Amino acid sequence: MTRDTRRRRGALRPQEQQPKTCSSCYCCPTMDFLMSGLAACGACLFTNPLEVVKTRMQLQGELQAPGTYRRHYRNVFHAFITIGKVDGLAALQKGLAPALLYQFLMNGIRLGTYGLAEAGGCLHTAEGTLSPVRSAAAGALAGVMGAYLGSPIYMVKTHLQAQAATEIAVGHQYNHQIFPPQSWKVALVAAMVSGIAVVLAMTPFDVVSTRLYNQPTDAQGKGLMYRGLLDALLQTARIEGIWGMYKGIGASYFRLGPHTILSLFFWDQLRTLYYVYTK
Repeated sequence: MTRDTRRRRGALRPQEQQPKTCSSCYCCPTMDFLMSGLAACGACLFTNPLEVVKTRMQLQGELQAPGTYRRHYRNVFHAFITIGKVDGLAALQKGLAPALLYQFLMNGIRLGTYGLAEAGGCLHTAEGTLSPVRSAAAGALAGVMGAYLGSPIYMVKTHLQAQAATEIAVGHQYNHQIFPPQSWKVALVAAMVSGIAVVLAMTPFDVVSTRLYNQPTDAQGKGLMYRGLLDALLQTARIEGIWGMYKGIGASYFRLGPHTILSLFFWDQLRTLYYVYTK
């Protein structure tokens, strides 16, 4: 082997060993939208209490000169304590439902649209290099679309987060009431949310149990494909990937979702009837 040959092979070696970057990965537009929205919703679950505090502190002293109004919230930490003490700890998650919907729509559209433009090659020049101008334009357009479509939901979220007990109320109080007290709709919405949680948590085990029950067996009744629950989980995850653990999740929700909804709905209504007729 000549010196030139070794030099050429050595020059190629670093390029061959370069790992794939995330920018080379591509998801279909629907999955890109869903994953972007769900990621934002996950963050919203933890940051919504801060959004409640921010909203109330921004409304405090609206169009009033400093020193002419009572400061219910002196700082972030005092606001947390005050809201939790007067309105209850649950008040720190006020407006969570519209906040989740807002984050899903805004970030799903924003990140999903940008990802779609990137996957379609709209951000690169004819020479294949990334164009800063096109990237900025695509990001701005995606942001405007997400903000425009999410603005009505943001308004509802703000109204709900501003609602407070009279002694710590700031700004205009709309006193929206999504559902009347003891409404069956409350149970219905709660059941829908719980149905999603159950499906996400249980589908991998449902997939594995289906395969364990359906696998062929030997003369002693021992399974020929899986040794047990853990083995089935590991084999499925290793060979089919994480999405293999969620095969049939749509069908599972359309079965389990209504079942959970109806079960909780009937349970809640039966308890209400029992309470009414035993008074």
